[in-house]
Amino acid sequence: MYIQDQVHYDNLDDDILSFYRAISVDSIHLELRGGRPPAKSVKRSSTGVANTALAQRMRAGEDCTEAFEKARELVESHGMRLNNIFMPCWEEIALAMEDRDEKIGFWCQMLESLGRAGIPCLGWNFKPMGNFRTPSDTGRGGVRYSTFDYAYFSENQPEQYDPPVSEETMWANMEAFLQVVIPVAEKAGVRMALHPDDPPIPEPLGGIAQICSSLDQFRRTLFEIAPGEHNGMLFCQGCMTELLGEGVYDAIAEMASNNKIVWVHFRNVKGQLPRFVEVFMDEGDIDMKRAMEVYRDNGFNGPYMMDHTPGFAHSAYTRLHGKAYAIGYIRALIDDVYG
Repeated sequence: MYIQDQVHYDNLDDDILSFYRAISVDSIHLELRGGRPPAKSVKRSSTGVANTALAQRMRAGEDCTEAFEKARELVESHGMRLNNIFMPCWEEIALAMEDRDEKIGFWCQMLESLGRAGIPCLGWNFKPMGNFRTPSDTGRGGVRYSTFDYAYFSENQPEQYDPPVSEETMWANMEAFLQVVIPVAEKAGVRMALHPDDPPIPEPLGGIAQICSSLDQFRRTLFEIAPGEHNGMLFCQGCMTELLGEGVYDAIAEMASNNKIVWVHFRNVKGQLPRFVEVFMDEGDIDMKRAMEVYRDNGFNGPYMMDHTPGFAHSAYTRLHGKAYAIGYIRALIDDVYG
């Protein structure tokens, strides 16, 4: 039963690691994604872009074992473990561009490097357009809630990918990718953890069909295309609740009992599609204690990762304040639920 949080690779240093250890974090998620400008008033996030220098080296086919080892050793020197990196599936792969096969080969090299460096997991997504958000709601204390409003989104469409990419094409691209990389992941001892689309709407957004949204889509990916242990899910509790509402507890049970949850984004939301906001742990629709009990009862013991936190209105306060609050909340639940 342990807690995880993320550090961007460019910010990985003694100061941030000391902070995380002080607030009882046990493992680190090393983030390699970077910025992408928003389109119109609809925000499109950076989840499809990996632009750190290290990410670009991997994308170019370089062996990054040494860099991974140094990162792991630094994390371990602070009494934590480096559990995973996060790498969005490259557009060349997800969209089957001309150099897809070369990039799949580089992805395999990345898995092998992680295995050699002793990093057991790789988080990833399959959404070339990234996440989508609409203007933020305001919450208690003036915080900004990450918000999605489908009606607003429909009236303020972001730039569309041209030509459009169908669901059939995306499934073919997913299958071609997983059939090659999952055997390599298994040999390297690295579990791949697929994050859902956000928002989890199983239709084209931004011109590209989303195939990592519904539970049925995840069943196809995890149980049919590549059913092995090394093809797992980064179970984003927020995303699944945005889609399923009260059905999230059954989804937790199904995925946990089948050993498909690699780690959890343990966060809370208010509302369900077509409109939702991401809120503090204690004020959303999810009964967080009940959710953790379902994970426990179906064999999942962590890591639990808080994922997002509302943005504070005053510059003197940062996301780290929100993280500290969320991590304390998770620690208290773990002590209560797991004992």
